[in-house]
Amino acid sequence: MMTSITIHTDTAEETREVGRVIGEAAAPGDVYLLTGPLGAGKTCLTQGIARGLGAPGYARSPTFVLVTRYQGRLTIHHADLYRIDHPAEAWDLGLEDIVAAGDDVLIVEWADRAAEIFPPDALWIHLDYAAEGNPAACEVIPDADGSVPSRHRITIEQAPERYLPLIDRLASGRASTRTGEKS
Repeated sequence: MMTSITIHTDTAEETREVGRVIGEAAAPGDVYLLTGPLGAGKTCLTQGIARGLGAPGYARSPTFVLVTRYQGRLTIHHADLYRIDHPAEAWDLGLEDIVAAGDDVLIVEWADRAAEIFPPDALWIHLDYAAEGNPAACEVIPDADGSVPSRHRITIEQAPERYLPLIDRLASGRASTRTGEKS
Protein backbone atom coordinates (compact mmCIF):
# COMPACT_ATOMS: atom_id res chain seq x y z
CA MET A 1 0.00 0.00 0.00
CA MET A 2 1.10 3.58 -0.67
CA THR A 3 2.00 5.89 2.18
CA SER A 4 2.25 9.02 0.05
CA ILE A 5 1.16 10.35 -3.30
CA THR A 6 1.46 13.46 -5.46
CA ILE A 7 -1.25 14.28 -7.98
CA HIS A 8 -1.03 17.01 -10.62
CA THR A 9 -4.24 18.67 -11.81
CA ASP A 10 -4.63 21.08 -14.71
CA THR A 11 -8.02 22.61 -13.88
CA ALA A 12 -10.11 23.50 -10.86
CA GLU A 13 -12.57 20.80 -11.91
CA GLU A 14 -9.80 18.17 -11.87
CA THR A 15 -8.91 19.30 -8.34
CA ARG A 16 -12.58 18.95 -7.38
CA GLU A 17 -12.57 15.46 -8.92
CA VAL A 18 -9.70 14.42 -6.65
CA GLY A 19 -11.75 15.78 -3.76
CA ARG A 20 -14.81 13.84 -4.93
CA VAL A 21 -12.84 10.60 -4.70
CA ILE A 22 -11.74 11.55 -1.19
CA GLY A 23 -15.33 12.35 -0.21
CA GLU A 24 -16.68 9.10 -1.59
CA ALA A 25 -14.16 7.22 0.56
CA ALA A 26 -14.74 9.37 3.67
CA ALA A 27 -15.70 7.65 6.91
CA PRO A 28 -16.99 8.99 10.23
CA GLY A 29 -14.18 10.67 12.14
CA ASP A 30 -12.04 11.49 9.10
CA VAL A 31 -10.02 14.69 9.45
CA TYR A 32 -8.56 16.32 6.33
CA LEU A 33 -6.02 19.06 7.04
CA LEU A 34 -5.30 21.25 4.03
CA THR A 35 -2.25 23.47 3.67
CA GLY A 36 -0.80 25.62 0.92
CA PRO A 37 -0.63 29.20 -0.34
CA LEU A 38 -3.59 31.36 -1.34
CA GLY A 39 -5.19 30.13 -4.54
CA ALA A 40 -3.56 26.71 -4.43
CA GLY A 41 -6.87 24.82 -4.59
CA LYS A 42 -7.81 24.14 -0.95
CA THR A 43 -11.41 25.29 -1.40
CA CYS A 44 -11.71 23.46 -4.76
CA LEU A 45 -10.58 20.25 -3.10
CA THR A 46 -13.07 20.85 -0.28
CA GLN A 47 -15.85 21.39 -2.82
CA GLY A 48 -15.01 18.02 -4.32
CA ILE A 49 -14.94 16.30 -0.92
CA ALA A 50 -18.39 17.75 -0.17
CA ARG A 51 -19.62 16.60 -3.59
CA GLY A 52 -18.27 13.10 -2.94
CA LEU A 53 -20.15 13.04 0.37
CA GLY A 54 -23.37 14.02 -1.40
CA ALA A 55 -23.72 17.49 0.09
CA PRO A 56 -26.11 19.61 -1.98
CA GLY A 57 -25.07 23.03 -3.18
CA TYR A 58 -21.63 24.51 -3.43
CA ALA A 59 -19.16 24.60 -0.54
CA ARG A 60 -17.72 28.06 -0.08
CA SER A 61 -14.61 29.14 1.78
CA PRO A 62 -15.60 29.99 5.36
CA THR A 63 -12.85 32.60 5.68
CA PHE A 64 -15.04 35.14 7.48
CA VAL A 65 -17.34 32.78 9.42
CA LEU A 66 -14.45 30.37 10.16
CA VAL A 67 -16.59 27.19 10.26
CA THR A 68 -19.50 26.10 8.07
CA ARG A 69 -21.46 22.86 8.11
CA TYR A 70 -22.86 20.87 5.22
CA GLN A 71 -25.04 17.80 5.34
CA GLY A 72 -24.33 14.92 3.01
CA ARG A 73 -23.95 11.21 3.70
CA LEU A 74 -22.06 12.46 6.78
CA THR A 75 -22.04 15.91 8.37
CA ILE A 76 -19.15 17.97 7.05
CA HIS A 77 -17.53 20.69 9.17
CA HIS A 78 -15.44 22.99 6.98
CA ALA A 79 -13.08 25.32 8.86
CA ASP A 80 -10.75 28.00 7.58
CA LEU A 81 -8.00 29.12 9.95
CA TYR A 82 -6.57 31.82 7.67
CA ARG A 83 -7.72 34.62 9.95
CA ILE A 84 -6.58 33.19 13.28
CA ASP A 85 -3.51 34.66 14.95
CA HIS A 86 -2.81 31.94 17.50
CA PRO A 87 -3.53 28.17 17.72
CA ALA A 88 -5.58 28.78 20.88
CA GLU A 89 -8.15 30.56 18.73
CA ALA A 90 -8.77 27.29 16.87
CA TRP A 91 -9.64 25.64 20.19
CA ASP A 92 -12.38 28.25 20.63
CA LEU A 93 -13.99 27.10 17.38
CA GLY A 94 -14.81 23.72 18.93
CA LEU A 95 -12.79 21.71 16.42
CA GLU A 96 -11.55 19.37 19.15
CA ASP A 97 -15.19 18.56 20.02
CA ILE A 98 -15.90 17.64 16.41
CA VAL A 99 -12.84 15.39 16.33
CA ALA A 100 -13.65 13.83 19.72
CA ALA A 101 -17.21 12.99 18.70
CA GLY A 102 -15.86 10.96 15.76
CA ASP A 103 -19.19 10.97 13.88
CA ASP A 104 -18.56 13.66 11.29
CA VAL A 105 -15.95 14.71 8.74
CA LEU A 106 -13.72 17.70 9.46
CA ILE A 107 -11.98 19.63 6.68
CA VAL A 108 -9.63 22.41 7.78
CA GLU A 109 -8.04 24.91 5.41
CA TRP A 110 -4.83 26.56 6.66
CA ALA A 111 -4.53 23.76 9.23
CA ASP A 112 -0.83 24.46 9.72
CA ARG A 113 -1.82 27.57 11.71
CA ALA A 114 -2.93 25.28 14.56
CA ALA A 115 -1.20 21.99 13.76
CA GLU A 116 -0.79 21.00 17.41
CA ILE A 117 -4.53 20.72 18.07
CA PHE A 118 -5.20 18.00 15.51
CA PRO A 119 -5.02 14.25 16.11
CA PRO A 120 -2.02 12.28 14.87
CA ASP A 121 -4.22 10.14 12.60
CA ALA A 122 -5.46 13.14 10.57
CA LEU A 123 -4.67 13.26 6.85
CA TRP A 124 -2.47 16.21 5.89
CA ILE A 125 -2.93 17.33 2.27
CA HIS A 126 -0.64 20.00 0.85
CA LEU A 127 -1.68 21.91 -2.26
CA ASP A 128 0.51 24.24 -4.28
CA TYR A 129 1.15 25.55 -7.76
CA ALA A 130 3.00 23.51 -10.33
CA ALA A 131 4.01 25.30 -13.50
CA GLU A 132 4.48 22.93 -16.43
CA GLY A 133 8.07 21.86 -16.90
CA ASN A 134 9.01 23.07 -13.43
CA PRO A 135 6.81 21.50 -10.74
CA ALA A 136 8.48 23.55 -8.01
CA ALA A 137 7.64 26.91 -9.58
CA CYS A 138 4.95 28.93 -7.82
CA GLU A 139 3.66 30.65 -10.91
CA VAL A 140 0.89 30.00 -13.38
CA ILE A 141 1.81 30.11 -17.05
CA PRO A 142 -0.94 31.30 -19.45
CA ASP A 143 -1.94 28.90 -22.24
CA ALA A 144 -1.37 29.90 -25.89
CA ASP A 145 -4.89 31.37 -26.04
CA GLY A 146 -4.13 33.62 -23.04
CA SER A 147 -6.29 31.68 -20.59
CA VAL A 148 -4.76 30.91 -17.24
CA PRO A 149 -4.89 27.21 -16.39
CA SER A 150 -5.00 25.88 -12.88
CA ARG A 151 -1.92 23.72 -12.60
CA HIS A 152 -1.76 22.41 -9.10
CA ARG A 153 0.07 19.77 -7.17
CA ILE A 154 -1.75 17.84 -4.42
CA THR A 155 0.60 16.01 -2.07
CA ILE A 156 -0.20 13.58 0.72
CA GLU A 157 2.84 12.38 2.66
CA GLN A 158 3.00 9.84 5.44
CA ALA A 159 -0.68 8.97 5.34
CA PRO A 160 -1.92 7.35 8.56
CA GLU A 161 -2.94 3.72 8.17
CA ARG A 162 -6.68 4.47 8.16
CA TYR A 163 -6.22 6.42 4.89
CA LEU A 164 -4.06 3.90 3.00
CA PRO A 165 -7.01 2.47 1.01
CA LEU A 166 -7.79 6.04 -0.11
CA ILE A 167 -4.18 6.60 -1.20
CA ASP A 168 -4.32 3.39 -3.25
CA ARG A 169 -7.64 4.46 -4.79
CA LEU A 170 -6.23 7.86 -5.73
CA ALA A 171 -3.10 6.24 -7.16
CA SER A 172 -5.06 3.80 -9.29
CA GLY A 173 -7.30 6.48 -10.75
CA ARG A 174 -4.84 9.19 -11.76
CA ALA A 175 -1.45 9.80 -13.23
CA SER A 176 0.54 10.52 -10.13
CA THR A 177 3.86 10.21 -8.39
CA ARG A 178 3.72 7.46 -5.80
CA THR A 179 6.25 6.84 -3.07
CA GLY A 180 6.59 4.74 0.04
CA GLU A 181 5.31 1.42 -1.23
CA LYS A 182 4.86 -1.23 1.40
CA SER A 183 5.10 -4.92 0.63
